[in-house]
Amino acid sequence: MADGWEQALAAEYAAIFAYGVLGVQLDGDAAGRARDAEAAHRDRRDQLILRIGAAAPPVDPAYQLPFPVTDATSALRLAAEVEERAAAVWRAVLPVTSGADREAALTVLIEYAVRATRWRQAAGVTPAVPTWPGRPG
Repeated sequence: MADGWEQALAAEYAAIFAYGVLGVQLDGDAAGRARDAEAAHRDRRDQLILRIGAAAPPVDPAYQLPFPVTDATSALRLAAEVEERAAAVWRAVLPVTSGADREAALTVLIEYAVRATRWRQAAGVTPAVPTWPGRPG
């Protein structure tokens, strides 16, 4: 299952990068939620690095955002997409795990799906809740 954990780690790296970009476009409550989300992704990244150990892949030197982030509206849309993409990676971990590992992956999937929904609501995106949270496409 090393690949699944490594893919999850890569998703956490990407989420941290994206929150660094989008966070500067937000203020007030949204900025606080973005800081909390980034902190959650950093904590998850640290847990995965400890789990994987010395074989943990390093962070990529650069990431490509799916669209420009130029204002609060695009920042909110990116936050929703970041969470949805991270949820999709964690969803892929479910079928190849069992027991406590599967329960942990499901907890992460739910956390990210809920966060994505909240960001979509804040951005005015409909539907706010996808039919299958964490399912690509």
